[in-house]
Amino acid sequence: MTQHPLPDTPAVLVDVAKAEANLARAQAHADKHGFALRPHIKTHKLPYFAKKAEELGAIGINCQKIGEAEVMADAGLRDILITYNIIGERKLARLRALHDRITLAVVADSAATIEGYAGAFTDSAHPLRVFVECETGAQRCGVQTPDEAVALARQIAAAPGLYFAGIMTYPPKGDPAAPEALLAELARALGEAGLAPPTITSGGTPSLYSGPHAPTVTEYRPGTYIYSDRMQVGFGHGTLEDCALSVLATVVSRPTGRRAVIDAGSKALAADTCAAPGHGHIVEYPDAIITSLSEEHGVIDLGQDSETPRVGELVRVIPNHVCIISNLFDEVWFLRDGQAPEAMPIEARGKVR
Repeated sequence: MTQHPLPDTPAVLVDVAKAEANLARAQAHADKHGFALRPHIKTHKLPYFAKKAEELGAIGINCQKIGEAEVMADAGLRDILITYNIIGERKLARLRALHDRITLAVVADSAATIEGYAGAFTDSAHPLRVFVECETGAQRCGVQTPDEAVALARQIAAAPGLYFAGIMTYPPKGDPAAPEALLAELARALGEAGLAPPTITSGGTPSLYSGPHAPTVTEYRPGTYIYSDRMQVGFGHGTLEDCALSVLATVVSRPTGRRAVIDAGSKALAADTCAAPGHGHIVEYPDAIITSLSEEHGVIDLGQDSETPRVGELVRVIPNHVCIISNLFDEVWFLRDGQAPEAMPIEARGKVR
């Protein structure tokens, strides 16, 4: 750890060199395989890293909610895809205001959602770009068949204020071949209907380096790759050494020789589980297991009686699911070699609408 004084705990530490190396590696992979990179900001929620990705070659960014996109637009980001159905008059009014100042795109998987867009956007000289969201196995949102995709694409193309931008998916984890085959089938159906998709956009960090391969997928939207976490390591995405974010915690109790308690519970680490045991990897004690979390306590099983860690000792925890962490804290602390930790406000934190 850095020799400079560290922040009070619990606190989020980001190794900037590792994060930027993760960004650069992904961009180099995208360039090599001929697809565009549009990183999802959900993991870091920081304009700093969104801009850094664009400096490296990303064509724009992906947000999940209007609030996130508004923060990024305020910070100077100008090409944003929101991969969420936008429903309701108030949200559509915010979407119009955002559309007036940046290059914006959204998604839809129902006629009702497209009707809302068509009613709110009527300027054919400045149409709203709309993707048809397609399910490729994740069983979340998305149309189920090529015929449904064609029907929605036609509805978009027929609306004066909308532009059919292509098809979008969030694939299941695992072998990317099946989702890519489904996307190819969808693209063929749309092409035969005279609606060839200008962009085919997919996402998900687990498949970043095993796919996609152009020309099926022309744009990819990874998110967690910038920090990585135990879950991604379990999926085969890098190693724990690639993980750029950790939660700094203090040992606040040693009730028994085998048990320790840290001041990072579910409000600092979240309660997500993964293939590895426990609720996070303790860097200084890799064999220890965080067995349980209450709101403010993390309980550690050391495996055997041990004098360490002692009360007051600092430990770093690599979380199971890092994306949750950025929505639990007001700031992260940037660590750079030889420099004092720098507080960086998480500007898009809490922007869930």
